[in-house]
Amino acid sequence: MLVLFLIVFVDLVGFGIIIPLLPFYGEFFQATPDQVGLLMAVYSLTQFIAAPFWGRLSDRIGRRPVLLVSLAGLAASYVWLGFADSLAALFAARAVGGLMAGNISAAFAYVADVTTPENRAKGMGAVGAAFGLGFIFGPAIGGILAGPDPVNADYQTPAFAAAGLSVAALALALVMLKESLSPEIRARIAEKPRQGRLRQFGHALALPHVGLLIGLSFLATFVFAGMETTFAMWSRRQYGWGPEQNGYLFAFVGIISALIQGGMVGRLARFVGEGKLILYGAAALALGLLLIPVSSELWILLLAMTVLAFGFSIMSPSLNSLISLQVGEEDQGGVMGVTRSATTLARVLGPAWAGMLFAVLGRDWPYFGGAMVMALVVVLGLRALKAEGAGAKRGG
Repeated sequence: MLVLFLIVFVDLVGFGIIIPLLPFYGEFFQATPDQVGLLMAVYSLTQFIAAPFWGRLSDRIGRRPVLLVSLAGLAASYVWLGFADSLAALFAARAVGGLMAGNISAAFAYVADVTTPENRAKGMGAVGAAFGLGFIFGPAIGGILAGPDPVNADYQTPAFAAAGLSVAALALALVMLKESLSPEIRARIAEKPRQGRLRQFGHALALPHVGLLIGLSFLATFVFAGMETTFAMWSRRQYGWGPEQNGYLFAFVGIISALIQGGMVGRLARFVGEGKLILYGAAALALGLLLIPVSSELWILLLAMTVLAFGFSIMSPSLNSLISLQVGEEDQGGVMGVTRSATTLARVLGPAWAGMLFAVLGRDWPYFGGAMVMALVVVLGLRALKAEGAGAKRGG
């Protein structure tokens, strides 16, 4: 687990370097807010196309080869991003990066391989902490390298730094990472008939409770990705911020996420259960989104981001843990690949939706809209808990 943690951390530092810069990079090439939303979405669109393939391939040939190939591909896409000379080239580089982003579903499947059902939430939280730490250092590094001026920012250096970090993660995986999937399990998987994409989705969604959990993962990621996409444009108009200030704020979000996922999720899950954590997380996401538009001062914005980070950081690993506990070891890679596809589809539709709201209704509406979606999740969750309690009483 420590080696995987280091690999995911180094890779996510590289990914984090790029995220707060992309809206400014797009606007540098005269992109409108809705086009910026599509720029953020294209990476996830191609990742959505590729994720089930990578997940199933990792079941058949192992997690390690998939991690190695995808890390090499990501490094190449970052180099292309650094040399982009037009909005079209920017879109193309991000599309290739998404196609090669098979490392995330393989990493979650790796965790499922090496953990027991009792400590699955803790393992998922550890990988989530690596994500959080990556988003502490990555955005701050990217912001410093790009500079504080949104008009004259340096976009090449952060892109090449991200490429170098993906190469470093590749070297770590080559030297230190062992295969987690035993030959016996791979042999059993090889005997199973291949499933097409739609059948993979159908199989995963037909499993008891899995379809609902995947749907909740989709909605949480949908609203969080919309916030990520539009926030740099919002802060530029609200505060006159550039890449550096946004990088520091996203680093702050990463600190909160790492503290929660690395130290709190496992204990909270044992105390109240993953189901209630999902409900509490949705409520916190709704509240944090509502606070952003009224953040006339920095302390209010920091409070909003803290609540947002708390909500997403308890919701995401709890959902991943519950999903993994519903399936057998032969299906872990495939189901986690489908889950990753659902969340990457959310990262396609969420940014596009948020960018459209920003362009058509105004800069505050992505957050009002996201809060409404999470409020609906809370209502549905409360009804589900009530129905579950009533069923338990009747059964007793």
